[in-house]
Amino acid sequence: MTARLLLSLLMILTGSMSVRAQYNIDRLITIGRSALYFEDYVLSMQYFNQAIAAKPYLYEPWFLRGVAKYNLDDFAGAEQDCTEAIERNPYVVRLYELRGIARIQQKKYTDAISDYNRALRYNPDNRSLWHNRVLCHIQNDEFDEALLELDTIQARWSQYAPAWNMRADVYMQQEDTTRAIESLDSSLALDPYDGTTWAARSIISLSRKEWPNAEEQLDHAIHLLPKNAGYYINRALARYNQNNLRGAMADYDAALDLEPNNFLGHYNRGLLRADVGDDNRAITDFDFVLGLEPDNMLALFNRALLLDRTGDLNGAVRDYTRVIDEYPTFHTAMLYRARCYRRMGLTAKAELDEFQVYKAQLYQHLYGIQPQDTRRDQRKRSDLDPNKYNQLVVADEQEPDHEYQSEYRGRVQDRRADMQPLPLFALSLQPQSDGVRQGSPYDEMIEQLNGRRQGRPLYITTATASLSSQNSADYFTYIDSLTLVIDRTAAIQTPALLLARAVARSVVQDNEAALADLQQCLALDTTLTAALWQQAVCQARMAQLLMAEGSSAEMRIASALGSTRQALDHSPSNAYLLYNSGCLKTMQQQYQEAIADFSAAIDNDPRLAEAYFNRALCLLQTGQTPQAIADLSKAGEMGIYQAYSIIKKVNN
Repeated sequence: MTARLLLSLLMILTGSMSVRAQYNIDRLITIGRSALYFEDYVLSMQYFNQAIAAKPYLYEPWFLRGVAKYNLDDFAGAEQDCTEAIERNPYVVRLYELRGIARIQQKKYTDAISDYNRALRYNPDNRSLWHNRVLCHIQNDEFDEALLELDTIQARWSQYAPAWNMRADVYMQQEDTTRAIESLDSSLALDPYDGTTWAARSIISLSRKEWPNAEEQLDHAIHLLPKNAGYYINRALARYNQNNLRGAMADYDAALDLEPNNFLGHYNRGLLRADVGDDNRAITDFDFVLGLEPDNMLALFNRALLLDRTGDLNGAVRDYTRVIDEYPTFHTAMLYRARCYRRMGLTAKAELDEFQVYKAQLYQHLYGIQPQDTRRDQRKRSDLDPNKYNQLVVADEQEPDHEYQSEYRGRVQDRRADMQPLPLFALSLQPQSDGVRQGSPYDEMIEQLNGRRQGRPLYITTATASLSSQNSADYFTYIDSLTLVIDRTAAIQTPALLLARAVARSVVQDNEAALADLQQCLALDTTLTAALWQQAVCQARMAQLLMAEGSSAEMRIASALGSTRQALDHSPSNAYLLYNSGCLKTMQQQYQEAIADFSAAIDNDPRLAEAYFNRALCLLQTGQTPQAIADLSKAGEMGIYQAYSIIKKVNN
């Protein structure tokens, strides 16, 4: 063989290996993207780590690993990965965008501004970049720069309501309340459905003690953003000052349902309970507050008063004494402790305290100092004046929420999570753990399949479980062990082994490899319904990823529907397959056909909560609101609790 021929063969082999290596890296990145989309951030990082190790000069795996780290709140790690990506390709806008938001989370506002400057040089029409840069200027107290940039934003995007919110924020920082109100009113004229704007407007009303206005504005904010505990606490303050004690109590209860450890909620509810004579439950609230802040003397004094009223004199004296030790001139505490001593028969101690109080009262009388009733006032949390023990507490600074704009937190479809359909039922190697039902969904076909095969049992689940490093390592080991057995028994391959490996691969988001196994499995047994079922699931997941990236997914959805129909030919009364068919038709916006499939699923399994929920969303799309509310009520009753928030939105 000539040297030229050897060289030609070597070049061909090297070229084919290079193509294969590139293909493998592309597959690693694709699988990592899938894991990222389904919020399996730890797993996605393992794929990106492999891609980086193989080809450290590619910017994309660095960037995508940064996205995963950002979603895991590793903001420093996300910043570092973005820096690595920028070193490899400094012309990609999204790299600066992600690094900017990661720096903001670390309060590196000047560095974030630098990133946004560079990104806007390449993409000056990106409004989100302008928005975030203005907020960074505000955080740096660079108000003139912020106002100049807001002028530019409003000249280019005149209908952009958040610009007025940011302008109001600047004016509030400059203590120009009148212009802040004008800006917020302009924002609400453009977008009356922004709950944060109503909340910002209410802060000004609260500061001016315009209680009815504040309550009305917070009504709007809570209607639009019902899961913000701070809004309920602020509305409780407005209601309390209008003598609506029942309404205020309901708001504190709602706030603590959302944030059980909320200091202001427990403290103020304790005061309110004390006001209405609910002493024992008020003590419980102050116990909780003191668990959070053991040295909070005002909470301690309030608990002492309540223990005094409920007959626990020893406990009351103990608390009074701690307060007096901290505030020796707080004569109110001395007077109450003296009364406790008298009831306990400790006359000498009582007289000593009473003498101290008498001297203080004589001093006040001589110098004309009159005590004031300030119960309807409120104090800031940092105000530790013991004489304000009976005043409701408000946060030291009530600032509008800064909403930085970023596409990197959470899944694309979760931006309106309440109104999103629940996912398809899939086969998995882990049981369901989403809290909807006790145990895993049962299907006779899957049980029979488990009975005929060895190894890990198959489960049915709608939850895409996030894997820890250990979990994913276990799955990769399991896949390797199955591969070893399949390779050794190639001549007598069984569909069961291929199905098990396909399910394991789909759990680690390697849907392409899972589909290859399922096709091979179906070539051996065309009637294996479980393989057709999982094939449809993998195709649907790949379709979702394509849709999230803005690509056409019609072919994938059509393939998934084809596999599901084939599975239904073998098992026409399987409620899970009928439900999956409805989900796929929902993705195609064929709502009437989806409703028919969900109805058929419910006919075959009336306990299928997910079918009621998804059918309700389709009914809403077709204008059948009463029927949708009935389905949502049923789904909520069966454990899908987000159904109730949708009912509230629909009814309002």
